[in-house]
Amino acid sequence: MSAPDLIRIVSRSSPMALAQVERVRAELTALHPGIRTEVVPVTTSGDRWMGDLAKLGGKGAFTKEVDAALIAGEADLAVHCVKDVPADRPLPAGTTFAAFLERDDIRDALIHPEGLTLDELPAGTRIGTSSVRRIAQLAASHPELECVPMRGNANRRLEKLAAGDADALLLAVSGLERIGRTDVISEVLSVETMCPPIGAGILALQCREDDAATIDAVSGLGDPAAYREATAERMFLHVLQGHCNSPIAGYARAERSGDLSLRARVFTPDGKRVLNAHEWAGPLDPATLGTSVAVALLRQGARELIDGIAH
Repeated sequence: MSAPDLIRIVSRSSPMALAQVERVRAELTALHPGIRTEVVPVTTSGDRWMGDLAKLGGKGAFTKEVDAALIAGEADLAVHCVKDVPADRPLPAGTTFAAFLERDDIRDALIHPEGLTLDELPAGTRIGTSSVRRIAQLAASHPELECVPMRGNANRRLEKLAAGDADALLLAVSGLERIGRTDVISEVLSVETMCPPIGAGILALQCREDDAATIDAVSGLGDPAAYREATAERMFLHVLQGHCNSPIAGYARAERSGDLSLRARVFTPDGKRVLNAHEWAGPLDPATLGTSVAVALLRQGARELIDGIAH
């Protein structure tokens, strides 16, 4: 099948999202030097709204305008952070993931103006974050710290930190790498200290199902390990049916041997109750692993825990 001459790429219009698109454009050009690309930026309702995401329907607030442009034929390819794509419901009808790019760093970073580490922060330090996942884990491990609501893209949050709206921030390492701001990192937190969100560090390429030419052109960008990890994690979240106020964390890891593992946690918002599951699947279907880990947490009471959180 001949590759298309032009691929129109739709994405959120934030600096980080556009940096992600540039990565895709560069990799696509290296794979198919003759293909031209054009960026179609959109501003999503999630980008405009600075309040509680649950009032906008959760994480879908970051993807629905992008999906709409793709479905309407205004673009041929969408670039998403997997962590922002809802897993409790299928992708929009008529669309599919054509590739998952090689995974970036999944860890969180602490940003403190004086370079202190998490354990060095004095009691009462205000941590800027609106992530229920981060808030629950900090409540469990560092209850002496205070979380203050903070949304907006990474650059905007750094501006708010400089303005004194918080004393420190927690941001994704991969996001800071994409916008070239790793210089602000005080400490990179281990996944044991701060378990990452489902889909952390993975970019997904979404196409219309009937656009065989674009699917064929971009599928070569896919990374097999990222595909297996994303599939396991998203099936886990799908079975668990968590909502946007559910403190859920976890990550899969594909080993060179072919083994695949998935570690996951569900928290109460105050961090006082934590459910844990960790399973290995060997060469089994990643979706089976995701289902098995979700069932293990459901046996521990995850359904009651999640349903008991207002959303």
